[in-house]
Amino acid sequence: MEARRKRMPADEPVLTHGPARLPAVQVDSYNVELKDGDGEFVGDRASKAAFAASLERWREPLRKLGMDPFGEQDATGIGKRDLEEVLREGDPEAAGVVQGAIEDFAHEFAAVTRRFLGRKSWQDTERIVVGGGFRWGRIGERVIGRASVILKSEDVAIDVLPIRNHPDEAGLIGAVHLAPKWIFEGHDGILAVDVGGTNVRAGVVAFGTKRAADLSKASVWKIERWKHAADEPGRDDVVARIVAMVETLIARAERKGMKLAPFVGIGCPGKIDADGSIERGAQNLPGNWESARFNLPRAVCEAIPTIAEHDTVVLMHNDAVVQGLSEVPFMQDVERWAVLTIGTGLGNARFTNRQEAAGRKAETKGT
Repeated sequence: MEARRKRMPADEPVLTHGPARLPAVQVDSYNVELKDGDGEFVGDRASKAAFAASLERWREPLRKLGMDPFGEQDATGIGKRDLEEVLREGDPEAAGVVQGAIEDFAHEFAAVTRRFLGRKSWQDTERIVVGGGFRWGRIGERVIGRASVILKSEDVAIDVLPIRNHPDEAGLIGAVHLAPKWIFEGHDGILAVDVGGTNVRAGVVAFGTKRAADLSKASVWKIERWKHAADEPGRDDVVARIVAMVETLIARAERKGMKLAPFVGIGCPGKIDADGSIERGAQNLPGNWESARFNLPRAVCEAIPTIAEHDTVVLMHNDAVVQGLSEVPFMQDVERWAVLTIGTGLGNARFTNRQEAAGRKAETKGT
């Protein structure tokens, strides 16, 4: 007998990609591309490459004297752990170089943040969380903390905080807040994919609703990682690897008896159109991801048409949006908040909590 397929309730809206309206929040803006007077992207001043450039500037005077504490190593090749070790136990001059780069970058990051706060779609933002690969570790935390202090010293009364989950996991955990409510019925978790300019991650996100109905205990149960930048793949190679990673995770979940919902949430750089194509902003990905003939959600659905005998549903949104959504349960004391992600580029999104969603949570808590 043919397996019965799960159907969405009749009143459930048809899912579209990159939606402004999500179950818990309204996405006011995302993937904003600010430019300066020379036509350069403002966000490029607050990226991993920009920090490396700042470190190089502080090394240059010492290099001319033949006293560069880092020798001939290019700044992009010096790992964050190495820099943190220098701050803790390194030579005072080497630590001074790193601290100088932190201070300069914090000022640049604060200036970029002010530019975002000046936009109409960012007005009345009450809190900003900072994610992306640069956030993790003491270097990133010092930059974030210093930028927050700089803004407050300039009468910008806003909290700028590190995202609470590891960025590798936040970009997956946020996918549970893309899913419609019917997804959670009778399931333990979903599949999530985070596509970045350097890495691709896929994971199984457990809802954790038995411990917290508001999804504040959602966590990554299993994760697969691939640093594609080292392999220089083509676009189709990346898609094939994503499919293989998701299939591996499905098999692992089945072996453990975990009930996966037939849903894959994808975070991807760029402006996401309703049909799943990418309008712009995917320039850091390998190959042409903005082609009208390319559609990542459709490719995943075609490769994995069913999950646990149910039709696969794929929903894709911007990667900064998805990473920011991991903070939804912890932003209920404010109304408007935002996320900035420091990585290959600077991702951004602004959210407004939906009052009807907050009301439902209050009713649930009261009962």
